Amino acid sequence: MPARKIIAIGGSDAGISAALRARELDPTSEVTVVVADAYPNFSICGIPYYVSGEVTHWSNLAHRTAADLAATGMTVHTDTRATAIDTAGHRLTVTGPDGVSRDLDYDALIVGTGAVSVRPPITGLDQLGPDDGVHLLHSMGDTFAVMNTLTTTDPKTAIIIGAGYIGLEMAEGLTTRGLAVTQIEALPEVLPTVEPELGTLVHNELVRNRVDVRTNTLVTAIDRADNGDLTVTTANDGHTDHLTADLVLVVVGVRPDTDLAAAAGANLGIKNTIAVDEQMRTNLPDVFAAGDAVHTHHRQLGITWLPLGTTAHKQGRVAGENALGGTARYTGSLGTQVVKIFDLVAARTGLKEAEALTADRGWTPVSTTSTPDDHKAYYPGATPIWSVPAKVATAIKRRVVYVSES
Repeated sequence: MPARKIIAIGGSDAGISAALRARELDPTSEVTVVVADAYPNFSICGIPYYVSGEVTHWSNLAHRTAADLAATGMTVHTDTRATAIDTAGHRLTVTGPDGVSRDLDYDALIVGTGAVSVRPPITGLDQLGPDDGVHLLHSMGDTFAVMNTLTTTDPKTAIIIGAGYIGLEMAEGLTTRGLAVTQIEALPEVLPTVEPELGTLVHNELVRNRVDVRTNTLVTAIDRADNGDLTVTTANDGHTDHLTADLVLVVVGVRPDTDLAAAAGANLGIKNTIAVDEQMRTNLPDVFAAGDAVHTHHRQLGITWLPLGTTAHKQGRVAGENALGGTARYTGSLGTQVVKIFDLVAARTGLKEAEALTADRGWTPVSTTSTPDDHKAYYPGATPIWSVPAKVATAIKRRVVYVSES
């Protein structure tokens, strides 16, 4: 039989995991990965630690080098953008770094286009960019732009808009570099993916490390004066404030990058994600999808969207196996996440109480707070772990599902 041709679009967690799995199971398969930039298999999660200087060189963020990937037998096309999928002809049109378009034939295609940064509706944001000291942060290209600002303009102050995982890690990273950081969050507490009680602990840790934290605060405008000074206008409970900074970082989340798949006729679902079954199949023939661009099969919520690297890895392996004709299934996520902020580590798994209440499954959650020590108190150095576990009971099936955060 001729070698099976597998193409994966996207060089991050899902695409690379799919390609590696296909090569692992069938070394005779012709596996090609199409990567829009020059940085396949890089850890986006590690970007804040490169900015802080704890990761000493950007190349250390690579899970595998280009040579490592080539050694597996796969072909990686970098700086190459997929522009169209011909599902009837089983062809993918790509444009390479030379600007020339060509078609690649496939037997199975895996879409791992990931997500892109959200651009919030802030007046002035569309007119400002890295050259002005205003940055979004999601890719290695974004990272180099931030580093260029840090090294060429030597900023002393920074405003971070958003207090999710990357925003909090960047607050630590920029503080470590010696910048005075102001963190702005529109919601009532930082790190809104955990219970508010835990978010308050993170908030206090930021303040303890001299970060100026402003919650319940909406950014309405960003302006740049002729002398280069940046002004951020905020609104809080009817009060308007004007903050100045040398650098502004906008990290308010991501959205799925699904334009390519949608143009080919892929069904889209929750939050405009690509709809897939548990085998990561789309509605298109011989087209699979995985990673941040697809919806998530959650073991408690059902179908949701949860863009996480660990989820993308697992989904990618399932897609890579099934692209060869396998029957692997992605059994679902529990949403386990963890982040370090200065001397604290915050983690979660399962559902928050509010998520259980809105799940429309008849659950009645009850939450408690506890502070157990991380080891026996008689041994020196014991420190408390704050825990907010919730018992989620359903009257329909008379069973209890335990959901905890610690």
